[in-house]
Amino acid sequence: MANIKSAKKRILVARTKTERNKSIRSSVKTAIKKVYAAIETGDKAAANAALLAATSAIDSAASKGIYHKNNASRKVSRLALAVNKMA
Repeated sequence: MANIKSAKKRILVARTKTERNKSIRSSVKTAIKKVYAAIETGDKAAANAALLAATSAIDSAASKGIYHKNNASRKVSRLALAVNKMA
């Protein structure tokens, strides 16, 4: 354990930010799973709604620095492609 006050604070801040990032990353993964679940059921309307929600969650995470912008863009692109492939 750190003895210096600033080092103790850094530990607390890092823990707080890690929990926040983990929570947001988890919600993004859940949103992505919902899109694929809607695709599996073949419900185009539900898939489009889930895609919209997932895109919003991914973009929000990217703006907060949790995902790199290219990584977020790739995730959105793959989801959109999967939804567009279902006929």
